[in-house]
Amino acid sequence: MSRLMIVYTVGQLLRQWRKRRGLSQLDLAIAADVSARHVSLVETGKSTPSAAMIIRLADQLHVPLRDRNQLLLAAGFAPRYAQRPLDDTALSGVLDAVRRVLQAHEPYPALVFDRRWNILMTNRAVEPFFAYVAPDLLRPPVNLVRLGLDPRGLASLVVNLADVRTVFRSRISRQLAAAPDAELAALYEELLSPLPDESTNERLDADVVLPMVVRVGGRELRLFSTITTFGTPMDITIEEIAVESYYPADSQSAAYFTR
Repeated sequence: MSRLMIVYTVGQLLRQWRKRRGLSQLDLAIAADVSARHVSLVETGKSTPSAAMIIRLADQLHVPLRDRNQLLLAAGFAPRYAQRPLDDTALSGVLDAVRRVLQAHEPYPALVFDRRWNILMTNRAVEPFFAYVAPDLLRPPVNLVRLGLDPRGLASLVVNLADVRTVFRSRISRQLAAAPDAELAALYEELLSPLPDESTNERLDADVVLPMVVRVGGRELRLFSTITTFGTPMDITIEEIAVESYYPADSQSAAYFTR
């Protein structure tokens, strides 16, 4: 049986994004410096916005570049933002910068992942941990969430696995709230849906301060991480990648990596 595809107008899509951001038509109009009546006419399809107006409204709604292309297509305009492989010649400068960031972070682990948490690049400090992972989990695309939570992955090394799971859940919940994605939602349902007997009273700020405790070679390593993204990207690929850098949370953990 074929699945019916629903085609939305640009006005309907803009209304969805506005409601997702919790804004009224007046809020959006003030932010974009247009009249509330014009926003209403666009959303109801009584006025066709120009490409410039679509981008203007999308800026205020913080619409991802991938979805801005959908807005433009829905209005009959050509997509504005390219999506190229990370190793594309046009992105060589960015790729070189990412490599430098990864290398500069050694001897501590760092990696690059995409919007669906698939690992794209790592530095050398990550590689020894892969020795504890089942080979099938290392077949591309290697997913960071699955790698961290699967018992055949790194989960067997993580002492505070429940806390780490909470961190993943918090991050991906916020990501899905900001920009829905079917594949990411499926990953959430598979690995992060609360269990029947699991407490839902979680610390939403856990990923800011909570260290990950990993037991390796008879010693416990305490690590915290930061996530870096690129500012004002004009390419979908660049907007959707992030660098996660891990730091030792105490001197004993630092000594493990620097010895």
